[in-house]
Amino acid sequence: MFAIVDYDTGNTRNLKKAFDYLQVPTVLTADPQQLASADAVILPGVGAFAAAMDALKERQLVGVLQGLAQNGKPILGICLGMQLLFESSSEYGEHAGLGLLRGHVAAIPDDLNVKVPQMGWNQNDLQRPNSAFASIDAAYTYFVHSYYAVCPRAEIVATVEHGVTVPSIVQRQNVIGMQFHPEKSGQVGLQQLAAFKEMVSANDFSSN
Repeated sequence: MFAIVDYDTGNTRNLKKAFDYLQVPTVLTADPQQLASADAVILPGVGAFAAAMDALKERQLVGVLQGLAQNGKPILGICLGMQLLFESSSEYGEHAGLGLLRGHVAAIPDDLNVKVPQMGWNQNDLQRPNSAFASIDAAYTYFVHSYYAVCPRAEIVATVEHGVTVPSIVQRQNVIGMQFHPEKSGQVGLQQLAAFKEMVSANDFSSN
């Protein structure tokens, strides 16, 4: 059973359909006990960083998610949910994140002759050849975002180019993020969710 964090700021319906297709049972919940008992926790997200963090704080989930990650619980952040995994964001001011990954979230510059937000399909470049997400290499996934993660190379699994180099998949042991929407990325997106499923089943979060 995978637990999808319910904090009123994610595309949970389509995400649940994607996991249903992969025959992964899910529950939409903000209950710390259900999150703790799940095989993995999925943190979705759309909208603004600060509002999403406030929603997590209101539900007293910040410490819960930090504790679960520290104890080895697999956590997958998607789109804004990935950005929340980092230490901070400069979106509409400076805001602290969950701090599960090193780095911060910054605006895609608006003077690079690219459209902001990045909205649409972009081609991924794999940075870790032996990663469980290797099928992402040269494949296209669907993005909708104006901010991106600025983080150490060690955290990056794959990237896309959009005026700047945007990390599209990040991983630090059991904490993983996808900047794109796998639930909107067709078969390629499903392959990445399936890879995460296999990592959870095998309890193998090697980041080579």
